[in-house]
Amino acid sequence: MASIVMSFEGEIPMGRVMSVDTMRVFIHVDDHELLKKVMVGNLIAINGATGHQFLISIVERITRLPSDAVVASEALDDETLPQPEEMQDTIRAVLVGTYRVKDGDSGPSFKRGADSCPQIDQPCHLIQGANLTAFMGVLSQDVPADKALRLGHFAIDPTAEAVADGDRFFQRHAAILGSTGSGKSYTVAALLERANTLSHPNILLLDMHGEYVSLAKGQEYGYAEYFKIAGPGDLVAPGAHCLFLPYWLLNREEMLSMLLDRSDQNAPNQAQVFTSLVSDGKRKTLVDEGRSEVEASFTVDSPIPYDIDAVVKELDRLDNDREPGARAGTDRKGEWNGKLTRFISRLRAKSEDRRYGFLFQPPPESSTYDWLSMLAVRLLATNGEHSSGIKVVDFSEVPSDVLPTVVSVMARVLYDVQFWMNAELRTPVCLVCDEAHLYLPVRADADAAAKRALDTFERIAKEGRKYGFALLVVSQRPSDVSKTILSQCNNFIALRLTNEQDQSAVKSVMPDSMAGIADVLPLLDIGEAIVLGDSILLPSRIKLDKPKATPLSLTKNFWREWGEKSSDTAAIVAAVESLRRQSKVRV
Repeated sequence: MASIVMSFEGEIPMGRVMSVDTMRVFIHVDDHELLKKVMVGNLIAINGATGHQFLISIVERITRLPSDAVVASEALDDETLPQPEEMQDTIRAVLVGTYRVKDGDSGPSFKRGADSCPQIDQPCHLIQGANLTAFMGVLSQDVPADKALRLGHFAIDPTAEAVADGDRFFQRHAAILGSTGSGKSYTVAALLERANTLSHPNILLLDMHGEYVSLAKGQEYGYAEYFKIAGPGDLVAPGAHCLFLPYWLLNREEMLSMLLDRSDQNAPNQAQVFTSLVSDGKRKTLVDEGRSEVEASFTVDSPIPYDIDAVVKELDRLDNDREPGARAGTDRKGEWNGKLTRFISRLRAKSEDRRYGFLFQPPPESSTYDWLSMLAVRLLATNGEHSSGIKVVDFSEVPSDVLPTVVSVMARVLYDVQFWMNAELRTPVCLVCDEAHLYLPVRADADAAAKRALDTFERIAKEGRKYGFALLVVSQRPSDVSKTILSQCNNFIALRLTNEQDQSAVKSVMPDSMAGIADVLPLLDIGEAIVLGDSILLPSRIKLDKPKATPLSLTKNFWREWGEKSSDTAAIVAAVESLRRQSKVRV
């Protein structure tokens, strides 16, 4: 514990409590000069019920009004009232916790929540100077060293480290929210850098724009294992870092959401036949592999390889099938004749489209029974033999129309592996959902594919804590992110947000008492954030640390570069060729 104790002996109070409600306290300020030093976000200590206790509050509003405006109604009714001062200074503050000068034999401590409401006329002190240093020391030292996650330093005291409880930060999901250019990517990279100092971190970053490739091993300060969802240019000779997510990983609903036209009058027939053929194909694989135990209990949603070409061939046969007619020597259309034509066309178009090669054109080894186990080990293992504990998965070349499906398939497969693992042998996993608004939209705005993705991530958000599977949601448009998922997040790093709807979305998931603190969101500097939640004792404005390995999302200096640097003609020509190949040059 901190050796310095916060004390206000011999200090004249700045004011006294004049009004209290359940969450806020209104302070009448006696020291009018001291009021000039008070800013929104400063801390105030209010004398508690005993001399060893202070109630801590955060300044929410500072007001100076003519006193006649404050007591006008009383003055009109009672002329005998004493004449007030010319001006009346007041502070509105929100109660956040209790500071004890001595907590048993362990020295000073701070706990969230007020043990009691402040009493009227109790002295109030601005926490500054040595007292601020002492208080911040208690906040930092209250987190055990083996749980400490350094975020940066407090804005009100640059000498004090802002430390969160790493366990609580990841246990109950978290969100990093901020407008473009506010420092979200730097914050994510800094968290990963902190996690990389641990012996066995297990974090997967879903990178939507390829901006975290700079964190890969081989780059300056790089440490992460880098993977990329295979693009059209990777189908012939895929690199070791390319990932394929073959079609057989998709469950029934995911596959049908991609292939089925629900407006087609034959859609129910098409879904029924396709489901039956896929189930038969998976059963054939299990028989060929001699997996009798799995065969006895598998379902159509079980991730088991099957031959998609054989399914298409059988669909073709059924679509053109004819059966004997009522009269001898005649025939008639079979049960499914002509009802599967449009479904087959859509399936063939998808399977032949090189943009979907990572699904329908994987290398032969991706169709083997043991391939899924090897993929799970690559993505979930934390020892050096298999991979680094920090993994970056690049989705930048995945077509936007199928992005929600592909992201949800990866998340669902990893979550299912974690779910079915022996509870005593699980290693906690965190999935960092970069640009979450792209594939986790508000349900009312979601199409069929996005709704499937939402179902997967909402299940993880609601149940993941029980199985050691956490989400870290990152978005520049929190108003466009599923409210169900955000409401399950218990820790927030809120950077600058200038859009009113986004500010409202953040306030809606904060406790009512903290809503006023969120008013400062549009005024935050780059790299500054309001941090609150289970992982940090005191909701605070923090200047976040910068990482050594920085993402490729650095904001360009337009005016300076226009004045100093000409364009690179060769780079433009190379970009055109990359556009044609639909593939970028990667590590």
